[in-house]
Amino acid sequence: MFRSNRGAKRKGRERTMNRVERLKSNVAGDFYVNAACINCDTCRQLAPDIFAEVGRYSAVTRQPKRKEEQRRALYALLACPTGAIGSDDKSDISEAMDAFPLQLTERVYYCGYTSRKSFGASSYFLMHPDGNWLIDAPRYVPAFAKKLEEMGGVRYIFLTHEDDVADAKRYALYFGAERIIHKLEQEAQPDAEHIIEGTEALDWKPGFRIIPVPGHTAGHIVLLHDDTFLFTGDHLSWDRDTGKLDGHKDHCWYSWRRQGESMARLLEEEFEWVLPGHGDRVHLSRERMKEALHMLIKEMKEERL
Repeated sequence: MFRSNRGAKRKGRERTMNRVERLKSNVAGDFYVNAACINCDTCRQLAPDIFAEVGRYSAVTRQPKRKEEQRRALYALLACPTGAIGSDDKSDISEAMDAFPLQLTERVYYCGYTSRKSFGASSYFLMHPDGNWLIDAPRYVPAFAKKLEEMGGVRYIFLTHEDDVADAKRYALYFGAERIIHKLEQEAQPDAEHIIEGTEALDWKPGFRIIPVPGHTAGHIVLLHDDTFLFTGDHLSWDRDTGKLDGHKDHCWYSWRRQGESMARLLEEEFEWVLPGHGDRVHLSRERMKEALHMLIKEMKEERL
């Protein structure tokens, strides 16, 4: 790398600008959030002990001290959809980049690199001997695409609904992957390779069940893998504040009544993981998951009365 006085001056100007951009709600230290924040919750999911919601934005409410905290703060910096997180010390950024996708289980990974196009929605990478899956899509990052290629590439891109497609087309072109989306959401990916129709559940391949769940949007679908992992898009998530499942009534764009009916249909399925686009992930026993789902359905019915 070439160094020069001009480069040093430019770096100094950038640091000065970054200090001006820092939100006043940040505590003093290397990490900060600026006004580009869209309050999507990504950073608070990845490092809840470092970031918190303050007013209309996220903010650094405690600076990382230990190595693990520093690493998770860098994960949040990289995953932020608008580049609203900064740090004066990025010496470990390459190591943090190399960690993505972040492993959740033996076969399931969190992609990070969320997109402004999907308001910071989470996406997932699922490894399978018959071909790997991308569930919804992150923003396109060449180094990340290369990393997925090293892990076996992507055969299918499952798109839960129109809001969270992000850069699905670019990943499809890179991998020659086949996209799956519901007909009522097809406007978001008009050239998708596989179109799901109707409201009946479909056993796509052994271990992969596609379940239409109209509500959040008219053509929302979820993916159930091996009666264990439920990739839920914006249909269902965990609320870490209440310790309960949540259907996000305030962000239901189609029909809350239909979403309640779709939620009740999930009682027919078995799963242990809820892996959403927005909101927190959760792993519960099957019995506890059923109880939590029953409770949510009851609350949704009461809200419709």
